[in-house]
Amino acid sequence: MKEPAGPSKGKDNQLAELTLSLSIRDFQSLKSLGDKAIAQLSADQLHWSPQANSNSIAVIVNHLSGNMISRWTDFLTTDGEKDYRNRDQEFEIDGATQAELLQRWEHGWKVLLATLLSLQPDDLLATVRIRGEAHTVVQAIHRQIAHYGYHVGQIVYIAKACCAEQWQSLSIKKGESAAFNAKLRQQEQ
Repeated sequence: MKEPAGPSKGKDNQLAELTLSLSIRDFQSLKSLGDKAIAQLSADQLHWSPQANSNSIAVIVNHLSGNMISRWTDFLTTDGEKDYRNRDQEFEIDGATQAELLQRWEHGWKVLLATLLSLQPDDLLATVRIRGEAHTVVQAIHRQIAHYGYHVGQIVYIAKACCAEQWQSLSIKKGESAAFNAKLRQQEQ
């Protein structure tokens, strides 16, 4: 007869479920931020870079998509750096159209989110490998949150530079923090 889960086991499961839920929310938030920045740009702006050796948004999208597909395909059973991935090629300018870039962007996020949604609380302490290095699942998730946050930040920065005065803020506008906070306090009452 199987023993019922004790209080510790129940809390561990709750923590694992919360970790998965928050991780999914964090990835979705990063995607949304990138979506909103990219939506403000023309096809030409997606390929613009501030310097010859800097990445354009198109290149960053290629890299993120390649990384997501490699890392999150067969996540629990194969190394996150797949043999078929050509990381260096992701950083080459390939002349992709706006529609092609958006398709790559969406495909990468779809693979990532489908994998995260398939994980179970017990999976969080399993060991996965990235380039042969062992990670717990929770470590691998947080490694990718940091990595994707870095690149989404680059996308937002480049998009803002491209749009200049036409930029539609994705957060609280400069000089409007006090009004924003007051509005939140008012809503709480």
